Amino acid sequence: MNTGFVVFGGTANPRLADAVTREMGVATGAAEVERFPDGELTVRLEESVRGKEVFIVQSTCPPVNDHLMELLAFADAARRSAAGRITAVVPYFGYARADRRNQRREPITASLVAALMQAAGIAHVVTVDLHTPQIEGFFSIPVDTLSAVGALVDDLRGRLDPATVVVSPDAGRVKLATEYALELDAPLAVLHKRRQSGSETEVTQLVGEVEGRPCLLVDDIISTGGTLVQSVRALQAAGATEFRVAATHGLLLRDALGRLAAEGVAEVLVTDTVPLPPASEGSPVRVATVAPLVAGVIRKLLYGTPPAR
Repeated sequence: MNTGFVVFGGTANPRLADAVTREMGVATGAAEVERFPDGELTVRLEESVRGKEVFIVQSTCPPVNDHLMELLAFADAARRSAAGRITAVVPYFGYARADRRNQRREPITASLVAALMQAAGIAHVVTVDLHTPQIEGFFSIPVDTLSAVGALVDDLRGRLDPATVVVSPDAGRVKLATEYALELDAPLAVLHKRRQSGSETEVTQLVGEVEGRPCLLVDDIISTGGTLVQSVRALQAAGATEFRVAATHGLLLRDALGRLAAEGVAEVLVTDTVPLPPASEGSPVRVATVAPLVAGVIRKLLYGTPPAR
């Protein structure tokens, strides 16, 4: 079918790209990514993009530098092939936590990534639950940040104990946790922390009532699970009885699932913005898809139709 747009999928998460194109009723664009023995890569688009809207679905998840370079190569290939407009659909935006300098003589890597993406010819960025909203300010092109809360809440609704308390693991995630609490009609609790070093924090205060109640801890990213492990221990000390975790981006590095299970976490719910690690097989992890959400936004950009929730 000859359309005025093409949706390509990178190697970071091809299942999500294919799910998005299935939602749209089109085939994923034909392309080949080749990696050489020295670590370099090349991208070849195997169909014409001349004058077309090009969408590149590529999370910059681990290995982040490889997947970022692949995204830039895809964009450069499309630009040099006379694409009409290039939109990067980056469900998980790597380097989003490097949004400011913590000390002198440090880079602001998120700003650098924004500059690289624009230099490669990307004219629009679509992402999901960006870690810090101010990253949009690093771009001089449109940036749309989608929320995966609806997809996660749809999966949770009807499966949670009515007495469940939504818990923010730190003050920075209060806004996100409030969204969950409103959607689930549940009370909210907040853990306050104090940073002891560059890699260690200590829970200093719990605001909210959790004694004798199950808890749903929510976050945008689960990396190694260290923050959530500390949160669960603080909630256990406060008398909470059961624990579930919901997060948009499940990087799940360094046996994060095992560490959470060891603390009594019964279930971890994430989305498919990044692929699950192989070690997650057989673990209590569920995946909610963001494919309808992403496909809906692409439709809106193409035709002006309302996006899927």
